[in-house]
Amino acid sequence: MAGIIIRMIEILSSAQLARARATGALVGDILATLRRRSSAGTNLLELDAWASDMIRDAGAVSCYVDYAPSFGRGPFGRHLCTGVNDAVLHGLPHDLELVDGDLVTLDLAVSLDGVAADAAISFVVGGAGAPEDLAMIEATERALAAGIAAARPGARIGDLSHAIGTVLTAAGYSVNTEFGGHGIGSTMHQDPHVANIARPGRGYRLRPGLMLALEPWVMADTDALVTDADGWTLRSATGCRAAHIEHTIAITGEGAEIMTLPSAVAL
Repeated sequence: MAGIIIRMIEILSSAQLARARATGALVGDILATLRRRSSAGTNLLELDAWASDMIRDAGAVSCYVDYAPSFGRGPFGRHLCTGVNDAVLHGLPHDLELVDGDLVTLDLAVSLDGVAADAAISFVVGGAGAPEDLAMIEATERALAAGIAAARPGARIGDLSHAIGTVLTAAGYSVNTEFGGHGIGSTMHQDPHVANIARPGRGYRLRPGLMLALEPWVMADTDALVTDADGWTLRSATGCRAAHIEHTIAITGEGAEIMTLPSAVAL
């Protein structure tokens, strides 16, 4: 989940990183399971209930239920962010059934044994989406991969932002800078903020033990957002479709480790 950042940069110990791997695997597995269960007729409230059950059964806690930042109408009160078509960030689950062709974003953050992890996926219900929807999803995936490839000790946050933004703008999308990635660790939102476009060579210098949630997102024909009456859900100002993808990564001595990949069993 993108959001306002608490002024804190945390460097995790090896023991904390080991726990973060377990948290990240849980997040990845829940998202993979929810994607499999998302079909025509699935209700967003069902998805949230399934996420709640899986979080509870794992002995974890949701980072969203009590989340109440200054920009939202908090607390959020749900376990999962659900965006459909033109909804891209902070989608509050409500009574809506999916139909084939919907472009869906699911965003999940949980805390397990004192360490949080955060990830998001976008996909088309029924699989056979419009070419422009699939291209937008693929662009965010490539942008995320570029940001991860740029993440290594000694690099700066601006290098990651530049790598992400270069892919997105080359694909023809304008980039909103209000919301982006963030530091993560014992809490969901920390410094440093990771914009999805910026100049390279600037910002905080990466160190082993730093965890970041990188989250490229775009809207098909605008970079402007509007807020729903629920006070949370952010949609494209033009009603165009949107895509959002996110992984939590840890900086290691060699580069970056993706913490939120699903296990083979969950796929």
